[in-house]
Amino acid sequence: MTILNIFSDGLHFITHLNDYLTDWMREYGNWLYGILFLIIFVETGLVVMPLLPGDSLLFAAGALAADPKNDFSIFILLPLLILAALLGDNTNYYIGSKFGVRIFDLKWKLLKREYLDQTHEFYEKHGGKALIMARFVPIIRTFAPFAAGLGTMSYRKFIGFCIAGAVLWVCSISLLGYTLGSHPWVQKNFEIVVLGIIGISLVPVLFQVIKSKLQKN
Repeated sequence: MTILNIFSDGLHFITHLNDYLTDWMREYGNWLYGILFLIIFVETGLVVMPLLPGDSLLFAAGALAADPKNDFSIFILLPLLILAALLGDNTNYYIGSKFGVRIFDLKWKLLKREYLDQTHEFYEKHGGKALIMARFVPIIRTFAPFAAGLGTMSYRKFIGFCIAGAVLWVCSISLLGYTLGSHPWVQKNFEIVVLGIIGISLVPVLFQVIKSKLQKN
């Protein structure tokens, strides 16, 4: 299977999450809560798995809960996925704080000790805001808690922003799906909506890339 095929299959999965979740609910019933918990935990908790569809998954899950024909409760979904996001972030923070420094001691060409010092300075200055904003940016949200632990941000400072970010992220996107998911236009154009969510979430990354290039010039 080529990279193009993998990308095509992944894009199809993400843009048809509503159909996949509906099929999973019919096949697995209440186990779907556990499946969603695991996906959110892995995306936020394992630094090697940053490409899972967090934002679109939350939106699709909220939309699924909005359909009265489905035995799927938003009141179970929200606290469960908040807990998954919190456990994921704390796992990533622990890995970064306990093992991250050793990675830099390996003397790999792509990893320099100065990066660790820069990470520490960045989180001392922007830590809280960075953690909350990172929640809404794919890939970045996976690395942010790892970098926080790696940059020796105190856990007391980390946990407060971690909780705020998890609650804001899960509730805002899931409730957006819950509110709009039953609308006929959204149901008919779910692929466009999901691509729009992905596009909006990538805006901060594109902005930072452009800003860095302009500063270099």
